[in-house]
This record gives sequence, C-alpha cells and structure tokens, in this order.
Amino acid sequence: MTATQLSGYRLMWIFVMFDLPVASKAQSRDATKFRQFLLDEGFEKSQFSVYARFCSGKEQFETYMRRIESNLPTQGEVHVLTFTDRQYENIVRFSSQRRRKPRKNPDQLALF
Repeated sequence: MTATQLSGYRLMWIFVMFDLPVASKAQSRDATKFRQFLLDEGFEKSQFSVYARFCSGKEQFETYMRRIESNLPTQGEVHVLTFTDRQYENIVRFSSQRRRKPRKNPDQLALF
C-alpha cells in the first residue's frame, strides 16, 4: 500500500451498537452469541452494547458488514457506524466525570 492508501482519511473504525432483547433464555442466548461473534471478529468492547474495530478501508468494511449481516440475531436493533481514523482521534471520552486521554490509534497496519 502506498502512503496515500494508508492516510487517516482512508483508515476506518467500525462501531457496532445494539439493543437486543434478553427476556427469554433463547433471546439471551442469541444476544450472547452475537457479542461473542463480534469478539471473534476482532471487535473490542467499548461499552456494554458498543463494540469497535479498526479496519483498512471501505473494502474491508464491506467484508465485515457482510459477516455482521449474516450473524444478526433474529430480534433487536443493530446499528453500524464508521469513522475515519482522523474523526476517531477527535472523539471526546469521559469516565467518572473526568475527561480521558484520547485513545492511541494503531501506528501501523498489520497485513496478513
């Protein structure tokens, strides 16, 4: 990849936010299965129902979208957002009423 392809405007973050019913054992099992799927796909838990993952661009994002879509629970709401790496740098985070330091974005992209 060239320097242009690795720019902070091409690199992306994927956020998956969801509200899944857990009133029955089957619904609870589906919600747990979906969370585990996201972890297996390399997403990290940002908050209880918010998971995030770094990706190299639109093509990789589309691959993850297909995987997410094929693993959706039968009920509930799932929202997928994307941010460029540059936009992600500007996210302001608070914890226990204090502003937290920005997360460090990956320095390099590992290619397999």
